[in-house]
Amino acid sequence: MKGLSYITGTERAALIITAIAVAVAVFMVVRNGGDGNSGTVAMKDSVRQEAGRQVYDKKNRSYDYHYDEGQPQEELFPFDPNTADSTQLLRLGLRPWQVRSIYRYRAKGGMFRTKEDFALVYGLTKIQYERLLPYIRISDDYRPAAEVYGRGERPAAERDTVRYPLKLRQGEHIALNTADTALLKRVPGVGSYFAKSVVYYREKLGGFYSVSQLKEIEGFPLEALSYFTLGDAQTKRIKINEARLSELRRHPYIGYYMAKTIVDHRRLHGEIRSFDDLRLYRDFTPEAIERLRHYVVFK
Repeated sequence: MKGLSYITGTERAALIITAIAVAVAVFMVVRNGGDGNSGTVAMKDSVRQEAGRQVYDKKNRSYDYHYDEGQPQEELFPFDPNTADSTQLLRLGLRPWQVRSIYRYRAKGGMFRTKEDFALVYGLTKIQYERLLPYIRISDDYRPAAEVYGRGERPAAERDTVRYPLKLRQGEHIALNTADTALLKRVPGVGSYFAKSVVYYREKLGGFYSVSQLKEIEGFPLEALSYFTLGDAQTKRIKINEARLSELRRHPYIGYYMAKTIVDHRRLHGEIRSFDDLRLYRDFTPEAIERLRHYVVFK
């Protein structure tokens, strides 16, 4: 039998290579917990990585993945951002940190007074806002009473001369831009709720330029339109080259994103001379521009 001293250099090299191969094989088995299906494990990890988000671990100098397995499946349904709970907000597709931001805002007394106010939620993307916009419902129940009944004034009890206001007859009309709630309630189909809604929307717009704008009030009875004329009052116009972002976004026909586009254009390109300067922006469609013609002035 040959002693180790008689092993040739070629045989010694072969033994070393064999020993290394065995050691590597043992290491791989131990690392995978004895599971021979390492390819299956890698494939599962790959699928989970696609569903998660990659985070760099500074301590181990490697990447790890955080998974969102607890995030509920997204669905769309009507909601009021002033009262919706965390479960509803998560179901709508909002991220947990966005929900926490909404809760902190409400805890400090914050109020979403219009649909456009929801666009200011910290971190909310344009895609998220446009997807949720048709489902936002702002209830009057949680709005400050001063906004509903008159800014800074004590709500006055309305009293009609008769218990049930006499309704207008066919062919009679009232001036939409000057009528108060008592006169508005004389229109067939219009009660206290819609009378207050008309006055509130008229103030937000800065006056009506068309009777058909009443259709923009949710649920307004279409049969009542024939009893209105515009009247002599003119619409209030915004100086588009001077107004701040906060003033622009409050108008129902502008909102946050269009207001930001206007302010950014002024900052980058100077004074806006006409609507032709805004036509190339996505939000300024021909329909949007036609509505704004009645509420904007350039000089």
